[in-house]
Order: sequence, then structure tokens, then C-alpha cells
Amino acid sequence: MGNDRIERDTFVQAPVERVWAVITEPEHVGVWFGEGEPAQIDLRPGGIMRLDHGQYGVFPTLIVAVEPPRYLAYRWASAFPDEVAREGNSTLVEFFLEPEAGGTRLRVVETGFAALTIPAERVATAGYDSHDEGWRSIVEILKEYAEK
Repeated sequence: MGNDRIERDTFVQAPVERVWAVITEPEHVGVWFGEGEPAQIDLRPGGIMRLDHGQYGVFPTLIVAVEPPRYLAYRWASAFPDEVAREGNSTLVEFFLEPEAGGTRLRVVETGFAALTIPAERVATAGYDSHDEGWRSIVEILKEYAEK
């Protein structure tokens, strides 16, 4: 199960409240993880956040937990564009925010790849290796955006 968990950790020179806003407010999410347009977000457990990932599709993620300003979790069916994420077709993405001197410690964790059956034509963009690499750049983009 070595290819089931991706974890990225970074220090953001911004207060927890700013980082929380960046990962939960439509105008921000649409910039660092989208095509620039505000994301549609129903920020509550059971709500849907629609992530427009451009050429890869639009993903209605299912929000699992919202604990402002420290924890956000959602299910992401990255192998199934336009299909609402649920147990069995998705991974779990978690954001952990902790205050740290001068800013925020941000940790992003994505798990559940081992339990997925990904269609062959989507492995290159929805598989573990793709997301492992993708989170490297996305977390850096998120950090730079939050520090502006």
C-alpha cells in the first residue's frame, strides 16, 4: 500500500485565517486549483464543491468535514469527471492548518488510491503518480497565492 497516501507539508507566511479563506472561498479556490473563475462551493458536510480542472474535467467533490479554520476534507473522484464523488469512486483529500510562528503550517493529505479502479484512459491524470506530482506544484501555487 505504498502508493495509497500522498502528503505535502509547507510553511505559509500568512495567518491561519488567510490560508483557510484561500482553501475554502470560491474566488480563491478558482485561482489556485481551477481555471480562474470562482469555484461553486457549498461549504458544509454533504455539500458539493465543483472544481474546474480545465482539460481534465469538472469534478463535483463531496465535502466530508469543515472545521474552521483548522481542517477541511472532501472526496475527489478524479478518474470520473462530472460524477459526484462518493465512497468507492474517490480519494479523500484533507487540509490541516496549524498556527506557527509567523504563519501557518499547511499539510495536505490524499488517500484511497489503493481501493480505486481507475479506467485505463484516466490513469495518467487520475492515478497515484499523477497526483503525487500534481500536489507538489499545487501546494506551492497555493502557498504563493496565500502569501500575496
